[in-house]
Amino acid sequence: MIEIQQFTFGPLQENTFLLINGKKECIIIDPGCYFQDERKELLQYIQTHGLNVIRLLNTHCHFDHIFGNKLVSDTYKLRPEFHELEQPILDNSQRAGAMYNIPFEPSPQSGRYLVEGEKILFGTDEITVLFTPGHSPGSVSFYCPSQQFVIGGDVLFFQSIGRTDLPGGNHQVLLQSIREKLFVLPDEIRVFPGHGPSTTIGFEKKHNPFLVG
Repeated sequence: MIEIQQFTFGPLQENTFLLINGKKECIIIDPGCYFQDERKELLQYIQTHGLNVIRLLNTHCHFDHIFGNKLVSDTYKLRPEFHELEQPILDNSQRAGAMYNIPFEPSPQSGRYLVEGEKILFGTDEITVLFTPGHSPGSVSFYCPSQQFVIGGDVLFFQSIGRTDLPGGNHQVLLQSIREKLFVLPDEIRVFPGHGPSTTIGFEKKHNPFLVG
């Protein structure tokens, strides 16, 4: 069994996820903790629950999803893992943050690059890396069939989709990613997006105005 713990952090209300298994191992996905109290909240939760943080994963490298990368990396001696096509996004993240008047500590460089289709072993479960570009050139989603969830970053939202007007974004590619990588998953799969409430594949197939029809 995997417990999913969600925090909503930062000036852009980004969803940060902890995946926790029965051995109290923990994978952190997209740490968006920006303010000091948020950083304290994340570290305290991990300490209080006696978690062993073993991986730091990024769905993509827009600044609101990597605010806490340095904190997590320094605290738990981990390097972030993301898709190789996100490297330019990471490299530009400081300038992007400055444009929005949101300075932050630069993320460490990747420890390794994630590749499409790779399996992340997590206790008795497997999490598959799905390549879902469009919002960002190297966006990935983390799909766990046994626990029936996908953590998708800013690809598919509750009745919405990720924006595509940022550098490297492509509307048609995003729609193709959703249709070919996410909408082929079972209807009951829970979708945990990078912003806003969770949803399901089946609900979005029926009700998402960007994809219906």
